[in-house]
Amino acid sequence: MSGAAITAAADAAPDRVSVGTWLTVFGGVLGAFIAVLNIHITNASLKDIQGALGATLEEGSFISTAYLTAEIMVIPITGWLTQVFGLRRYILWNTVLFMFFTTLCATAWNLESMLVFRALAGFSGGTLIPLSFAIILTLLPASKQAVGMGMFALTATQAPTIGPTLGGYLSENFGWETIFYLQLVPTSIMFFLLWRGLKPAAGNLALLKKGDWWGIATMAVGLGTLEIVLEEGNRKDWFESDFIVRGAVLAGISLLLFFIIELTGKNPFINLRLMLRRNFGLANIVNVVLGLGLYGSVFIMPLYLTQVHGYNALQIGQVMMWIGLPQLVMVPIVLRLMKIVDLRILLAIGAGVFGLSCLLNIHMTTDYAYDSIVMPHLIRGLGMPFIMIPLSVIGTAGIEPAQVGSASGLFNVMRNLGGSIGIALLATFVTVREHFHSNQILESVSLYNPITQERVQTMTGYFASLGADPELAQRQALLAIDAIARRQSQVMAFNDAFYVIGTAFIISLLVIACLKKVPAAGSHPPAAD
Repeated sequence: MSGAAITAAADAAPDRVSVGTWLTVFGGVLGAFIAVLNIHITNASLKDIQGALGATLEEGSFISTAYLTAEIMVIPITGWLTQVFGLRRYILWNTVLFMFFTTLCATAWNLESMLVFRALAGFSGGTLIPLSFAIILTLLPASKQAVGMGMFALTATQAPTIGPTLGGYLSENFGWETIFYLQLVPTSIMFFLLWRGLKPAAGNLALLKKGDWWGIATMAVGLGTLEIVLEEGNRKDWFESDFIVRGAVLAGISLLLFFIIELTGKNPFINLRLMLRRNFGLANIVNVVLGLGLYGSVFIMPLYLTQVHGYNALQIGQVMMWIGLPQLVMVPIVLRLMKIVDLRILLAIGAGVFGLSCLLNIHMTTDYAYDSIVMPHLIRGLGMPFIMIPLSVIGTAGIEPAQVGSASGLFNVMRNLGGSIGIALLATFVTVREHFHSNQILESVSLYNPITQERVQTMTGYFASLGADPELAQRQALLAIDAIARRQSQVMAFNDAFYVIGTAFIISLLVIACLKKVPAAGSHPPAAD
């Protein structure tokens, strides 16, 4: 073999990834998928769970809040805890605990027990998301990380679309308990793949003695309280509630102290200064918008289908799946394009397409149902991989191995926060805009208006033909007109919500334009600035 050939072979060797390593990466990605699926598959069955546990609608909402709060609290500290216990030991124990607490959720005997089990499942399951991200950055060479990010991207996008369908089907046919038992199957596969693939690594228990406990405490209280405020704010009429006011004040003070401690302390558990790096900081701004769009649209559309058309969980899932299906085709295409096209261009295409798909939903009417929704969802699904994969690669390019834990925690918590903030704001926005449109419509529907009088007479005649006396028939006609007006105001409010999401993505193009170019996938990125 010639000297040039030997050199080329030596240069290529570090980029070779064994089948075993890919299976390990898949195991990590599967964990992230399960953690996200757990949220959405449970949300689809909340009504059944509430009924079985004798909980009210407001009480039942805490079933989701308990998991999400625990998850967002544990994500930022996962990197530090991995250093303490070692990656293999930490992720395997959390996988076992997740399976255990998820099984207990299926056996919950009242609301209190369910909330405890859901919170504990969130503490263990929340670690699987950043650890999956860390496994990709740790085990794969730079030239292969884009493929790993493609696999990871599917976990964040497929789980929200599969969850409602699967949850609705299982609850209606086999009982709500099966949504928890089913998760044991992929989690067991994940455990086996990680047990076989990850090498034992010594932890450093000495870190516990000099741990940044004040930073961890203020972060946990701040993020946990903020999540509760965001989840419950709209249901409790925001700052009209003393509970929300106290929670907001506590979250604000705790997070302020957290930032001060992390930026001035000697041994911060998470490196917030990574946010000052140009690409990582800007990518996280886009990441927040992504959370708003991804989780916001997955929240708004089912709400529309439920309130306007009376769809059940299974029917909603059959609509939402059209977001997930195109991504299975587009991910390999995006990975190929990333080798020859500037990643910023691909990211801009994704943001533009996603924004356009939301703007296609701003002219919905009461007749806008399954057939009309499929096309915007297909377009949304086509655009999603153009955002998720290039954004992850741009944001993490050049991250040093020692900073992987911090980068993973920050990147994932920012997307989750974007989703939580987006859902909270959109829920309130829809309520406010519904009242606005309802007042406008009802003001124009006057009994002195000849058109209204004609409509009332027509509907009165209809109800009279069904056997109602004249007075009852007229009352039913007025109620029916009021219901039509309010239904129309609901649709207009949802149109406004999609306008907000679409506009946010269009505005994000300005941030994308400020990103620094990184090498195409398949080459080694330079050190981050």
